[in-house]
Amino acid sequence: MPALTMDQVLMLDSYNVYTTPPVRSLFTLDRVHKQFFQEDEMGDLMQGITNATSKAAAISHFSKRYGQFIAMQFYMLTAFDEVWDGNEEDLRFDATNENGVYTICMFANPNDWRYVDDDDRAYTMSTILYKQCYQVVQDLRNVTAISPRVIWDNFFVHITNIYAKLLDDPLLADRAMDDLELLESPEVWARFSQKSLYYDYTKGKAPASLVNQPIRKSCCLSKDIPGLGACGYCPLEQD
Repeated sequence: MPALTMDQVLMLDSYNVYTTPPVRSLFTLDRVHKQFFQEDEMGDLMQGITNATSKAAAISHFSKRYGQFIAMQFYMLTAFDEVWDGNEEDLRFDATNENGVYTICMFANPNDWRYVDDDDRAYTMSTILYKQCYQVVQDLRNVTAISPRVIWDNFFVHITNIYAKLLDDPLLADRAMDDLELLESPEVWARFSQKSLYYDYTKGKAPASLVNQPIRKSCCLSKDIPGLGACGYCPLEQD
């Protein structure tokens, strides 16, 4: 496993993915998959942390935060040919206070990133989309009545921001374009979809043109969490 550099650690930190051992962990990614946790604990726990007016808003908020981890998978893949490949019980979540609002942050072992060869790139991206995205979307839908579109949009907002940054870097732009084309291709989605859900979201538009624009197809419900309000990507902002 490669050792993370300070620049990598700082980038992960900026997306609330920390590589230091947590003082505690409320739950792990492995527990998100557990039916007893989904039905009996997760919705109440997230609603208690966020003070959301509904479980749907609380779970949407969780998926937005988890989407930061997903975005970092794509960033690390493009920028360093690395992805997190640890055990799911080692990706931990804890509550944190940001600007007076309680939310969720993530902790990952810094030794759990691995290099990705060029000939393994499409398969790696497909695995991230299936195991770390699609399966989690299905899990969260067991917690409360929430549209999968809301959760996917939560992921895509962060992923689009990441590609906008990468494509603006002349040293990374070519590799970022190659990876973006992979993400837009139906082939890497084929385990669970006949089309690229990401291309369906962006319609092939340049990521930089979508940042802070009402590109979402759904409302993330952040307006139902005290201290947050509607986001800049919300389709309701077009009205």
